[in-house]
Amino acid sequence: MPVESGSSAAARQAKQKRKSHSLSIRRTNSTEQDRSGLQRDMLEGQDSKLPLSLRSNLLDLFSQIEREFENLYIENLELRREIETLNDRLAADGQTFEGADLAKGALKTKASHSTSQLSQKLKTTYKASTSKIVSSFKATTSRAVCQLVREYVGHRDGIWDLSVTRTQPVVLGTASADHSAMLWSIETGKCLLKYMGHQGSVNSIKFHPTEQMALTASGDQTAHIWRYMVQLPTPQPVADISQTPCEDDVDFSDKDEADGEVEGSNDCPSVRVATTTLRSHQGVVIAADWLVGGKQVVTASWDRAANLYDVETSELVHSLTGHDQELTHCCTHPTQRLVVTSSRDTTFRLWDFRDPSIHSVNVFQGHTDTVTSAVFTVGDNVVSGSDDRTVKVWDLKNMRSPIATIRTDSAVNRISVSVNQKIIALPHDNRQVRLFDMSGVRLARLPRSNRQGHRRMVCCSAWCEDNTSCNLFTCGFDRQAIGWNINIPALLQEK
Repeated sequence: MPVESGSSAAARQAKQKRKSHSLSIRRTNSTEQDRSGLQRDMLEGQDSKLPLSLRSNLLDLFSQIEREFENLYIENLELRREIETLNDRLAADGQTFEGADLAKGALKTKASHSTSQLSQKLKTTYKASTSKIVSSFKATTSRAVCQLVREYVGHRDGIWDLSVTRTQPVVLGTASADHSAMLWSIETGKCLLKYMGHQGSVNSIKFHPTEQMALTASGDQTAHIWRYMVQLPTPQPVADISQTPCEDDVDFSDKDEADGEVEGSNDCPSVRVATTTLRSHQGVVIAADWLVGGKQVVTASWDRAANLYDVETSELVHSLTGHDQELTHCCTHPTQRLVVTSSRDTTFRLWDFRDPSIHSVNVFQGHTDTVTSAVFTVGDNVVSGSDDRTVKVWDLKNMRSPIATIRTDSAVNRISVSVNQKIIALPHDNRQVRLFDMSGVRLARLPRSNRQGHRRMVCCSAWCEDNTSCNLFTCGFDRQAIGWNINIPALLQEK
C-alpha cells in the first residue's frame, strides 16, 4: 500500500478544513436569520422616534456588517491553525522542504531589511521634527535682545505701510489712512516732510533706488510720484526706553491712547503736488513699487489688475490681469525684472519681464485664504504671508511646493525679510510681531506690554540694514510707527 507523502496529507487536511469552514458559514447564516428576527422583535418593543422601516433597514445593515466580521474572524482562526501546522511540519522535515526553508529565510531577511529601513526613516523624521521643535523652544528662551528705540507719532489715523530710503539721507516713510504720507528722521523721531497730494487713504510708500523720489498708492485710484528734499536734524542721545529679551511679555493693559489731536507734525513742511500722477485703475490702488533701475513702476489695485508704467512718460506699458479677486500687494525683485502680485483669490503670481519679447506668468496656489503679501529675498526665494495664519518660503527654481511653512495663531500682514541676516518679520492682526529664520524656526517675539509695543493691529514691517540704532520698523492702526534694535546672535540662526 503506497505511503501518503507529507505535502499531500497537508493539502488533504486543508481541504477538509475548508469544507468544515463552509458548513460553519451555512450554520451561521441560518442562525443569523433567527437572531435578526429576535432583534427585530426587541426593537419593535422599544421606544424610538425613527420610523419602523428605517429601523429595520438599519438593523439589516448592522447584521450584514456583523456577519462579515464573523466570517473574517473564522477565516483568521483557520489561517492561524494552518500556519502553525506548516511550521510544525517544517521543523520536523527540515531536509524535505529545504527549498521552502531557504525561500522563507530570504523572505524573512527581505522583510527584516524593509522593516529596518522603515524604522530608520521614522527615526530620522522624528529626530528632525523633534530637533525643529526643540530649536524653536531654544530660540524663544534665548538671549536675543529686542530694544524699542523710538516711536514715530504724528498721523491722525492708522498707518498702512512704511519704508526706508535706499539713498542718503536715510529717512523713514509712512503711509496712512489720514490721506497723508510722512518722512521721519530715524534718529530723532521728528517729522521732516508731509505729502498731502492724495484725496484718499495712502496705502503704500516706496522710495526710488537712486534718487530722492517717493512712490505712493492711494484709495483715490491713483499712484503718485513726488520729489522730496529734507535736511536731517542734529541727532539727540537715544534714551534707553527698554532693553528686553525677546520673549512673550504679559499684556498688562490694552488701554488705548486718547483720541485727541496729535502734536508733533503741525510744524512739518508739506508737499501737495505730485511730479507724476498715474491714472489707469478703476479701483483702489493698494500697493506700488519700483522696478530695478527705477525707470518703471508697478501698481496693484482692487480692480484685479496690476499695471506697469513708464516713469518718464507716465504711459501704461502693460496691464497684468488674471487674478480672480482684488489684489492686496505687489513687490519687485531687487536685482531682476521680476514682479510678484498677491490677491484675495488665495494665490500669488510671478511675472517675468527679463525678456522684452516674452512676458511669462506663473500662478502659485499654496494658501487657503487671502495672500496679504509676497516678497522677494536677495537670493532665489519668495516669502508669502496670508490670512490663513501661515507664512511660506518658496524657491524660485522649484516653486511647486514651499521649502518651509510657518504656522502662527493670527493672520499675517505685510512681511519683510532682512537682507543680511535673512530674518522674516511677521506683523500680526493680534498686535504681535514675530521673527523667524528662512527655515521656519522661530527666533523671537517683540515685547509688548502696557509700556511699549503696538496696541492695535500691526500692518507692516520693514528692515533697515544700514542704520545702527534701528534696524527694524513696524507700524499699525494705533497711529504710530516704532523703531526697534534687533540683536540676534548668529548661533540662534544656525540650523
